[in-house]
Amino acid sequence: MKTRIIRINADRPEKRNVERAAAAIRNGGIVVFPTETVYGIGANALDAKACRRIFSVKGRQRDNPLIVHVSSMKMTEEIGVIPSRYREILKRIWPAPLTVIVKSKDKVPKVVTAGLDTVAIRMPDNRVALEMIRRAGVPVAAPSANPSKMPSSTAFRHALKYFDGRVDIIINSEQSKFGLESTVLDLRNFTILRPGVFTTHDIEVAFGRKARVNAVTRGADGAAAATSPGMKYRHYAPRTPLFLYTGSRRKLARVMGSSKSRYAFIGTGDLCRSLPISKKNGMILGEKSDMKGIAARLFDALIRLDSLNVDFAVAESFEDEGIGLAIMNRLRKASNHSYFSDAKGLLILLKRYGIDINEDNQV
Repeated sequence: MKTRIIRINADRPEKRNVERAAAAIRNGGIVVFPTETVYGIGANALDAKACRRIFSVKGRQRDNPLIVHVSSMKMTEEIGVIPSRYREILKRIWPAPLTVIVKSKDKVPKVVTAGLDTVAIRMPDNRVALEMIRRAGVPVAAPSANPSKMPSSTAFRHALKYFDGRVDIIINSEQSKFGLESTVLDLRNFTILRPGVFTTHDIEVAFGRKARVNAVTRGADGAAAATSPGMKYRHYAPRTPLFLYTGSRRKLARVMGSSKSRYAFIGTGDLCRSLPISKKNGMILGEKSDMKGIAARLFDALIRLDSLNVDFAVAESFEDEGIGLAIMNRLRKASNHSYFSDAKGLLILLKRYGIDINEDNQV
């Protein structure tokens, strides 16, 4: 199919161009559009046929629910039952990179909710997205714009690479501000099911209470049932094997120095500069003093990784606090929970993934 590319100014969205995207949504089309978190691949959330196309185009499992994007509280309450104690709070904090799970209303198709009686809703903090949804006049179901299991799009170039010729419209607009998918908060039991840049502290300040953190969020393997996107299946994964280093920072250079395999590194600048690695293969996300910057650059690094022609990649670990909790959630899934802390652990992973090891390779 022929995909139309529509350029829309992020600060002053052109009405004519936004209306073209909105019309496609109303007419059962699929539109890839920007948000402040990542790019989304969206369709009319009330059109079951259109939403089934999302699953087909992404190669997404049908038991993995979609997040529904709205442009107003009125639209929110047309599709979900918002507990009265949280209604005014959401009015104050939305739009924001926060998704809430509530009881679904009957008008939401089961394909959107994966057959559950709940629906995930959020109001994106992006002028292009909000104006498109408002003009479409319907809520928009939209998972992240990436083929299933692969890293999410945070820029137009990523979305174009993934979906040119496979969707009706791709909006060419600004790079995503935050670079990680929204935080998902289940309002029924006040539990974080997926961490994002809207942190546990932000939730406590906004809602006046602490949220529990689901075990999957803190690193457990996938859940038996997916109440929220990102819980059950491997996500965000490059094709290149990715290993998560959990040992001491001072020891990593010694461990990698003995490796004869070609590898890339993803992490902070100071640690990258300590490694015996080419500049091209050292993908610096920033420094630990700027965790938001590290989060914003993560998916771009994971996407670029597959173009480097290396045997594997090593990612730096971060503390499970604040935005670090969200970064580690993505890295654990991207690495398929493949950890090492020393040379022996790395050797085990190389063998597990069938990566050739020279006889003199003493990693």
